[in-house]
Amino acid sequence: MIKAGIIGSTGYAGQELVRILLGHKEAEIKWYGSRTYVDQPYADVFRNMFELVPDICKGEDLSRLCDEVDVIFTATPQGLCSTMVSEDILSKVKIIDLSADFRIKDVNTYTSWYGIEHGSPEFIEEAVYGLCEFNREEIKKARLVANPGCYPTCSFLSIYPLAKAGLIDMKSIIIDAKSGTSGAGRGAKVANLYCEVNESIKAYGVTSHRHTPEIEEQLSYASGQVTIINFTPHLVPMNRGILVTAYANLVQDITEEEMRKLYQQAYQGEQFVRFLSAGVCPETRWVEGSNYVDVNIKKDERTGRVIMMGAMDNLVKGAAGQAVQNMNLMFGLPENTGLLMPPVFP
Repeated sequence: MIKAGIIGSTGYAGQELVRILLGHKEAEIKWYGSRTYVDQPYADVFRNMFELVPDICKGEDLSRLCDEVDVIFTATPQGLCSTMVSEDILSKVKIIDLSADFRIKDVNTYTSWYGIEHGSPEFIEEAVYGLCEFNREEIKKARLVANPGCYPTCSFLSIYPLAKAGLIDMKSIIIDAKSGTSGAGRGAKVANLYCEVNESIKAYGVTSHRHTPEIEEQLSYASGQVTIINFTPHLVPMNRGILVTAYANLVQDITEEEMRKLYQQAYQGEQFVRFLSAGVCPETRWVEGSNYVDVNIKKDERTGRVIMMGAMDNLVKGAAGQAVQNMNLMFGLPENTGLLMPPVFP
């Protein structure tokens, strides 16, 4: 039985980790870390856990808590995990970090986009980017995994097969993405109040969203080319879900059917990436509450561009579900353990 601890258990991603791990047959949660709710019953913070979680929230003293578990999930704001990690801690426990602290390999890029100094740059090179579909073997041997961001996961999986095949201009990519409000976190912010979000949709982080360098870096690895994107996220009035619509110029004449074969080959055997039938557009409602990503493509014969689409739940495959997928690989379990819940509808 894998003993797990969760730092940031009272955020949205942390609570989703709790929900998934409670149904995981090979894992148990030993403690629930929270900076805000120390010494308060976890079920008082999330009433859906009434009579399911009797535990009291603990603090975030990793040097003490790491002795009680095999793996720690850090579902915390950027900058916190990097100040906690040390060689002593990593010698005792595996860490799966849901923040951006170890996703970007260039520390100067991290500092530039996130506006904070990195707390432990000596571990950046060691950290494995936890996109399970492509880094399985590295994840299996890792002691520190950087769980990918939600927008980067959906964007990368939507674009990857054509980037890998060298069929698109890697400096022509435009990503239009939309997310439910849970993606902004649980902290109280005026811009996220019901009256501010309901009956509206808005772009944010235009030209400056922090997931931009992460997407560019991973697509550069996939394509072997320098990648520069326009990435514009939007906030939509729903709880969960991400929808990505990406556009790129084709660099050679290829039919839509030929492109579809590339996607089928790339995702053959990938349980959590569902390549849809021709003409079917991904929808967030068909992946809600699940670890699945639905992707599809369409060629625009008139413009010579390709439209690449993806939909997923930002809290599951975009955060907690992918983190558990990583944990399964790190501990030699079947990758889908605890993650077979079908999407919720309606």
